[in-house]
Amino acid sequence: MKAVRIHGPQKISCDTVPDPALRQDRDMILKVTSTAICGSDLHIYSGGLPQLRPMVMGHEFMGIVEEVGPAVTKFKREDRVVVPFPIACGTCFFCTHHLPGHCENSNPDHYGPEGGVMTEKGGGLFGYTDLYGGYDGGQAEYVRVPYADFGPRRVPDDLTDEQVLFLTDIFPTGYTGIDWGELRGGETVAIFGSGPVGLMAAKCAWLRGAGKVIVVDVLLYRLDKAQAAAGCETILWKDGAKDVVEQIRAMTEGRGADVCVDAVGFEPGRSMLEKAKAVVNLEVGSTKVLEACMSAVRRGGIVSVLGVYPTYYDNFPVGQFFEKAIVLKGGQAPVHKYIDLLLQYIEQGKVKLDDIITHRLALSEAPYAYKIFQEKEEDCVKVVLKP
Repeated sequence: MKAVRIHGPQKISCDTVPDPALRQDRDMILKVTSTAICGSDLHIYSGGLPQLRPMVMGHEFMGIVEEVGPAVTKFKREDRVVVPFPIACGTCFFCTHHLPGHCENSNPDHYGPEGGVMTEKGGGLFGYTDLYGGYDGGQAEYVRVPYADFGPRRVPDDLTDEQVLFLTDIFPTGYTGIDWGELRGGETVAIFGSGPVGLMAAKCAWLRGAGKVIVVDVLLYRLDKAQAAAGCETILWKDGAKDVVEQIRAMTEGRGADVCVDAVGFEPGRSMLEKAKAVVNLEVGSTKVLEACMSAVRRGGIVSVLGVYPTYYDNFPVGQFFEKAIVLKGGQAPVHKYIDLLLQYIEQGKVKLDDIITHRLALSEAPYAYKIFQEKEEDCVKVVLKP
């Protein structure tokens, strides 16, 4: 089969590899009909998250069931399903407490309670380095899906792939950030990052009754997409975090936003001085966006961290966290917890997801797709690949 593999930083190719096979009784083999490139895939592509051996990329995918193991009774050949990105057994302590990203059984070689930088990680993830289980991802013609009696969801026939594809990750991830924000109606939500996750968070903020939604980004074309796809107010980050924070406070009677969402993570645009500081402190990337969220949120407000942070960081503002009584929540989205509710929103026509797609390309065009996504070329916001 054809599959998109990483061979090192900036080295992506569409290769011919062996077809996947069933390994366990709870496995499924899926014929992929649609897959997407996620912003977190770029962390591997850039080298920010190391992957030494070739691996099939991709954790946003859906398709048609080709084969199931004997323990999978919920699905049969030719069923159409969408697959959550965390690989979760469904029976361990964390799975039964709605924390599938912390599954105790899906990442046996690197799992542990510490949450370390290079070991004691959480549960397995599709196509997301050996640290998270070493599972081949879904940017391929076929993919093996472990624990298929727990994760996948059947897709209604009257919905297109592009209407439901983002149930795999970015829609539940955006919803997670807003749900953590405990919206009751009328709140101001400030979202840092107008990429796919930030756009989904904005859509979800309206679903949960926000009174005002503000999106911050460094690129005008991404802010234009936020206005068009989510009807948000926007702020261009051009003169540093202080200017952005002041604008948010001016829009909220001086208090700051009720909820701030970090939808950027550890790889924002940085100056040479900021990069040098990271080298000196043995850090990967920067917490500048998270720190901006903590300044922009009101006292007693909530900061939701959806962007990836893979390591430890010096001078984290613990004093500000304490002084302002900030509630800080973060981590991998518990997709299994929300996916059924979010599918209902789609079926009822309460939310539209495919309007963020800017590029539809063949699987063989993956090297080009990764390049334009990484370099923010051609006004790229979201790429869907067709095997």
